[in-house]
Amino acid sequence: MADTYTLHIAGLTRELPICKVNDHMDIAAFIMFSDVELTEACAAALLKKAPEFDVILTAEAKGIPLAYEMARQSGKYWIPARKGPKLYMRNPVVIEDESITTAGKQVLVIDEKDIEYMNGKRILIVDDVISTGGSLHALETLAAKSTGTVVGCCAALAEGDAAKRTDIFFLEPLPLFIH
Repeated sequence: MADTYTLHIAGLTRELPICKVNDHMDIAAFIMFSDVELTEACAAALLKKAPEFDVILTAEAKGIPLAYEMARQSGKYWIPARKGPKLYMRNPVVIEDESITTAGKQVLVIDEKDIEYMNGKRILIVDDVISTGGSLHALETLAAKSTGTVVGCCAALAEGDAAKRTDIFFLEPLPLFIH
């Protein structure tokens, strides 16, 4: 098997390292951190596909650069769901999920003030990659704690069977490497 996977996305080309998940599956690791050109291009391309929205909700950590850049380009507010409660949170709202890239349970937390901010708003859920949908489900559960409405769920990439989903939008599919 090759050591990298060639990805063409938002007019750019990147070589993604192939990483072993277990004895039967490898993934191509898509990392936006430090790649400003990629983050800006993916944000612009997703915003062209996005419905009207008022606020972006994302999960810490890999979705943060994309959500931030989409917020910057659109002028909209964004909320990061953190990996654990923080001291500044007066009344944290906690959701657990499972992700293909995180061992065991993953915790996502936002402050009650963020729930209040989302009340009555159109919420766009953003992540870098949607694979099993665990993080997406946790973010939808957090959004449902508000009176806001999720108007879309998106990612730069949809991995494996996620590319067949009709309830999300994304820029490119990303294969899983089963052996």
